[in-house]
Amino acid sequence: MEYAIFILLAYLLGSIPSGLIIGKLGYQMDIREHGSGNLGATNTFRVLGIKAGSIVIVIDILKGTLAASLPVIFQAEHIYPLLIGIFSVIGHMYPIFAKFKGGKAVATSSGIILGVNPLLFVIMVMSFLVILYLSKYVSLASMLTGIITIIVTSIQQDIGLIIVTSLLTIFVIYRHHTNIKRIIKKTEPKITWM
Repeated sequence: MEYAIFILLAYLLGSIPSGLIIGKLGYQMDIREHGSGNLGATNTFRVLGIKAGSIVIVIDILKGTLAASLPVIFQAEHIYPLLIGIFSVIGHMYPIFAKFKGGKAVATSSGIILGVNPLLFVIMVMSFLVILYLSKYVSLASMLTGIITIIVTSIQQDIGLIIVTSLLTIFVIYRHHTNIKRIIKKTEPKITWM
């Protein structure tokens, strides 16, 4: 029963549609009707600009961090933080507050890692930025960062972290299946600011 409560809380945290909220409150715009139609940070950057995108990415990261920190906050040390964190990602991808159409799991997944392993989070961010600089594809950088994260956790030999990072990477790759097709066809949009 206790696990169910934490899972529900994490899912509801993940379901907060930050891109939708920021778009409507600050710009009187529903970002689902613009760009890729996605609620995540990337589409927010493209549609609303750097300021809005930065706010959304921070909120989306913190959703994962807070969810993974719930067992610590409520002093429930027997509850596995990474498992709870996964449900915030599910909430982010399929938010109950936005008709179950959400983001692509990248920022919230990284937020979980920030909550349990800050050093690994830094490695992820650096990997993402390097790949983004070289490729100019946000989607490709997101997917390859997930794979690098699995490799790093394998070196650390933390079985729980390996399982969770593998699962999160599967989420990220699955949510980017249309981007993969566009990358192959060379129709995927590239960033121009880096």
